[in-house]
Amino acid sequence: MTVSDSEAPEHREPRPSFLKGLLFLLVILIAAAGLAAFVLSQRSSEGPLIISETPTPLAVDVMTADLQSSLSLDEKFTGIVSAKRTSELGFSSGGRISSINADVGDRVSRGASLAMLDTRALRSQVTSAEAQIAEAVANHALAMTTVERQNTLLGKGHVAQQRVDEAVARAVTAQARIDAAKAQAEALRVQIDLARITAPFAGVITQRNFDEGAIASPGMPVFQLVETEALEARIGLPASLAAELVEGDTYTLVGDRGPVSVKLRSVTGVIDSGQRTVTSVFDIEVPEAVSVGAVVRLQMQRDVSEPGLWVPVSALSEGQRGLWSLYIAKLEDGTWRARPGLVEIIQSEGERAYVRGAVSDGDRIIIDGLQRITPGQLVLPKLDPTATRQNEG
Repeated sequence: MTVSDSEAPEHREPRPSFLKGLLFLLVILIAAAGLAAFVLSQRSSEGPLIISETPTPLAVDVMTADLQSSLSLDEKFTGIVSAKRTSELGFSSGGRISSINADVGDRVSRGASLAMLDTRALRSQVTSAEAQIAEAVANHALAMTTVERQNTLLGKGHVAQQRVDEAVARAVTAQARIDAAKAQAEALRVQIDLARITAPFAGVITQRNFDEGAIASPGMPVFQLVETEALEARIGLPASLAAELVEGDTYTLVGDRGPVSVKLRSVTGVIDSGQRTVTSVFDIEVPEAVSVGAVVRLQMQRDVSEPGLWVPVSALSEGQRGLWSLYIAKLEDGTWRARPGLVEIIQSEGERAYVRGAVSDGDRIIIDGLQRITPGQLVLPKLDPTATRQNEG
């Protein structure tokens, strides 16, 4: 029987998609084999590659703690040089200023005439008062002559006692007019004296507020006079240090122009509520050595009974509630670890600070790089001799 072409089995070519998949699988196998070969190549000759779980210690600079039982501080206290006396000078009565005899910066002696008001009207009144005195004196002389005559006539019986009494009363009235005229003239002379400003003490003129021709009101300052022959310095001190000063003793202050010798005049003994200090007043023995308004400093030593030690500021990091923290390298089970400790700053000087707190003698304090350290971290301490010398200093 003959099989037709339609019934013969189909002989088809492999599909292209099947070949692509086979090729992709082959690429994956090759890549996996390459990766396995790479891993094998990284294995050590002694066995499989082992990753260590112990981190490498961080190298840190440390200093050895050497605690002190107390602290001696050289402290400086600042004050201002001022004049013992400073006066605002003016006229007691108003008027037109006729002359000005001093200017800012002038040094004047005691009693020097500085300014004068126009006193022509006052002088005219003085002349009138003196004329009234002369008139009153003449009237008094006439009254006394009349009294004498009336007494003579009374003795002869020519006048009554009343006439004598009237003459005596007129003489008393004339004397009273003399006294009143003299008092008025004296008052006018006083006004003329007060129309002049004189220096109450030697000093320097630091302000001048008027010129000639200006109208000055009563009491308005025309000049400011600062005494230069007697200067003082007021310095606030802690009560404990102020108690150590001795009145009358000589001390040395330091100003911009060098040392200034002073003598302690007094200590107020009252603690200022704002500054918590006691004011000490020093008289400057050589006023020419310093200027008014200059800053002067008194250096004194103060002992603080606080056990602690000096550490570099770089060893401290700010903590909470006013405390600071530092790291101490501690040996634990054969390894060094960084452990934090809280401290309090007692005194700071530039790049170092005196602290007290969780530190013991011999501790190794980490002095730098705190930003890289965490509590309990493995460290490798390296002693820094420079920091040790700073601590001893």
